[in-house]
Amino acid sequence: MTSTYGHEPTDPTGDVHETVGAYALGILDDAEATAFEAHLATCVACARQLEEFAGMEPMLAALADLPPERGAPHIGAALAARPSPRLAETLVDEVARKRTSKRRRGMYLVAAAAALIIGGPLTVMAVTDDGSTGTVADPHPTSPAQDAFFHHMPDKVHATDATTKVTATIGMEEKAWGTHTALELKNVKGPLKCSLIAVGKNGERETVTTWAVPKWGYGIKDSPHESATYPLYVHGGAAFERDQIDHFEVETLDGKRLVEVNA
Repeated sequence: MTSTYGHEPTDPTGDVHETVGAYALGILDDAEATAFEAHLATCVACARQLEEFAGMEPMLAALADLPPERGAPHIGAALAARPSPRLAETLVDEVARKRTSKRRRGMYLVAAAAALIIGGPLTVMAVTDDGSTGTVADPHPTSPAQDAFFHHMPDKVHATDATTKVTATIGMEEKAWGTHTALELKNVKGPLKCSLIAVGKNGERETVTTWAVPKWGYGIKDSPHESATYPLYVHGGAAFERDQIDHFEVETLDGKRLVEVNA
């Protein structure tokens, strides 16, 4: 028995795979559906494609419940009739196109999320219906620490240690409670556990923030590990007022100084 598409559901030549759309739309008769289900039990490709069409039945059911406009027949009556083969093919093609478009946009969102995770600069890309892309936003900081460092802290100091070669740039922002501080750290290798210390002119020491450095490090130019090429950005606060800070120290939790930056 031929299907609505004119293919044998059990045809081993490959045409049977096209029946999945008609099956998803519910337009096969009982015999055709049974034959296709037998094929579906052994065909991973058809099972995967059928999953792509999941959700159409609830959508059509929801449309069927909509009240008709004045002078128009109830949509449920239209849906109760079996669509023609031509209409069925059109529906299947349209759903497949929409699914493909959504997957393509999804991959761009995944790429954007990956950029957020590794802390690198992100240029937002828009994907149009025809699949073309375009830049819709300039690179923007991707974490609260980066946002504070680049947009709220014009007061910055930096230094590079002659021995460790670690470079630290520290931004500061005056607050009623003290000093908001953001650190950009480069050329540091791990694994390490570190802290940023604010040292007052009176000799007092306050821990601004602590963090861990993975073994591949941060801010290492030409590193084979892609995420290691980006600097580390962390922020925290000190009770010192801005003019009470003498310098900052980046050190490991066991006391090894990586770099000192005069305030």
